[in-house]
Amino acid sequence: MFPGGRKRSRESDKDCLRREIREELPKLKLGRISLWKEVKARNKRSGRKMSDAIFIAKTAKGRLAIGDKKEIDRAAWQKPRGIRLTATSRYIRDRLFPRKQKRR
Repeated sequence: MFPGGRKRSRESDKDCLRREIREELPKLKLGRISLWKEVKARNKRSGRKMSDAIFIAKTAKGRLAIGDKKEIDRAAWQKPRGIRLTATSRYIRDRLFPRKQKRR
């Protein structure tokens, strides 16, 4: 699952991302980040509105040490295929890492 969080008042999306990463994975240092896509949709099952800002970090260095064990129980680097994902996470994965088309 991708990290999540809520923006504080007067906090930019990028500042929110950096703060959340610092709180949840304090040993991880992100390089330059840029907005990849904003997703606004309605959950098909619950009907709840969803709004996500998805960023890409140019680099990420450091260990995946957990900052708040109440929020995260483990962190690991994973390949984008072969893991259980939420619908939003699948959407992001499929756009960033599309399956290669087989040639006929």
